[in-house]
Amino acid sequence: MDDDGSILRLFRRCLEADGHRVSTARSAAEAEAALGRNVFDVCVLDLDIGGDSGLELLPRLREWAPWMRVIMATATDDVGTALSAIRIGAADYLVKPCDPSQLSHAVAQQVEARRLEQRVLALEGERGRRNEIDLSTSNPSLSATLDMARRVADTDATLLVLGESGTGKTVLARAVHEMSPRRNAAFATVSCPSLSADLLASELFGHVRGAFTGATDNRQGRVQIAEGGTLFLDEIGDLPMAMQPKLLRFLQDREYERVGDPNTRTANVRVIAATNQDLKRMVAEGKFREDLYYRLNVVSLTLPALRERREDVLTLAEQILLQLAVRYDRPARRFTKEAASLLSLHPWPGNLRELRNAVERAVIICESDAITPEHLPFGRAAPSPGQALRAGDPVSLEELERAHIEAIVAGTTSLEAAAKLLKIDSSTLYRKRKAFDGVTVI
Repeated sequence: MDDDGSILRLFRRCLEADGHRVSTARSAAEAEAALGRNVFDVCVLDLDIGGDSGLELLPRLREWAPWMRVIMATATDDVGTALSAIRIGAADYLVKPCDPSQLSHAVAQQVEARRLEQRVLALEGERGRRNEIDLSTSNPSLSATLDMARRVADTDATLLVLGESGTGKTVLARAVHEMSPRRNAAFATVSCPSLSADLLASELFGHVRGAFTGATDNRQGRVQIAEGGTLFLDEIGDLPMAMQPKLLRFLQDREYERVGDPNTRTANVRVIAATNQDLKRMVAEGKFREDLYYRLNVVSLTLPALRERREDVLTLAEQILLQLAVRYDRPARRFTKEAASLLSLHPWPGNLRELRNAVERAVIICESDAITPEHLPFGRAAPSPGQALRAGDPVSLEELERAHIEAIVAGTTSLEAAAKLLKIDSSTLYRKRKAFDGVTVI
């Protein structure tokens, strides 16, 4: 901001050469209008702007955009003026005329400070939701999903991550962000089921002071925190119907309005959404907009349930064990053979989240270097007949045969019918079942 057009042109050329997007204003009115249209990280403010004082304008800028970092620029090398500017909110002070390298350095410092603030805000919003499990795998289905994620990471395509609760959708979304050119900017999460439509609009887009009861200050939304980075919409299937048209417009045009503010703003973010629901079915039932579904589903990434990737269970469990043993300063360092077998056979309805909780409990209560079945929440409980066993599981041939026979018998009306389905004689089936310990012979 400066009333000298030549200074504005000089500063603009210098900063655009550094890769910054630059807007200029020659008055307070022009500045307010620009702040109503766009989000700015840094403002270079002249001490004297025509009839306006930069020192008097600074508090108003802080009110309009509390997050914006202001560098006061003046032709006077006056320590008192500099201290006054710092006291009322300026982040730095620049004396004109200045070398282009001085301007570049001052702005670069404030941009980096602003990026750090955004990352801190994003991390605070995810407190308690971070998951340290990595996505390395021996499972072909997950390998294909990860390969697709790597291929699309360097684009700005909107992604839809699908999978049951606890399968690692947030972990995958963050991995895509870290592999993308946006990795140095924020990864901001919005949990769609947690708020009403009105509060969700404020959380997503921000609000101005007085927009509703309790709105005492201008507040930036997650869209603004994620500027230049990635916006992650968790459990998008729970997005209230009233919010769906607003999100659709944002996805189409990257335009939005803060709650209580008529000015339209633009955003530079990549959007990743996730859900454990069947959005196609919800569209057919009228619970989710079809146009929004297609906007979200540019590229879909499906995460398999943990029971479908049993080859990874022990590797993941051992990884979690070592992490938590160090965190809690506990002696456990391995699983016994019996505990490992139970981990492999458990159906894991809660997926990675349940696995982590089970291992965490075991690490905390185990007093030796080896976790045994007694330390696991499901103890020595055997899987129900035929439960989740499949070819390739780390079990004996006898156990696999027994599980298969019990499942067939349970699903047929008689032993004769079961024997026919198994393509063996009824007498052979009778002898096999009699040989199984603990099986009642009918």
